[in-house]
Amino acid sequence: MKFPVTFSNGLVLEPTTARYAEGLEELQIICYPTLSDAERMKAPHYRKHLEVFPEGQFLVRDGERVVGMTTTIRLPVDFEHPHHNFAETFAGGWATTHDPSAPWLYGLDVGTHPDWRRRGIARALYAARQDLARRLGLRGQVTVGMMSGYHKVADRMTTRQYYEELLAGKRIDPTLSAQQRVGFELRDLIDEYLNDPCCGNCGVLLVLPAEKDVALGE
Repeated sequence: MKFPVTFSNGLVLEPTTARYAEGLEELQIICYPTLSDAERMKAPHYRKHLEVFPEGQFLVRDGERVVGMTTTIRLPVDFEHPHHNFAETFAGGWATTHDPSAPWLYGLDVGTHPDWRRRGIARALYAARQDLARRLGLRGQVTVGMMSGYHKVADRMTTRQYYEELLAGKRIDPTLSAQQRVGFELRDLIDEYLNDPCCGNCGVLLVLPAEKDVALGE
């Protein structure tokens, strides 16, 4: 993939630079309004990521406004014991847990401004990540997706029941189902992954093997 990538709608996909750190912080607040503030990334964090793993950070902008972003690091992943939490993984926002010898690209976040959704932004960010994973010779992408629809049914089912319905194809989730359409596979439910009542504080471990193609576009 050759950057910058300019789409027919004028949006630009490119590696993150420090110039857009404040815009990235603003987008975090917009994309994750129910997330604990302590678990949101701020402008200083984004600048640090460029020191830790510069090639792993991407954004999408409309003119000078940041409308999409993703933060990644490299991590080893133990699929036999997958339980971990966001605060530990992203080291309080600083991403210093990055292991340059690890075989997996770990997506700490991906977000699209609500007013720019349904324009292929998230898929473009996943495609950029997949391109990076292949260039680095990694096994693929790992991330933990949010069960963003869980809060609507929290009064009548557990997080485990919600996950099992997703796994069986009996339920559609605004976030996880979109990630499945990209090619991610559901691997496990992780309890107490982060502090966000929207998803019952849970996340779902997702894997996208490097051999899977992720096409640009919606």
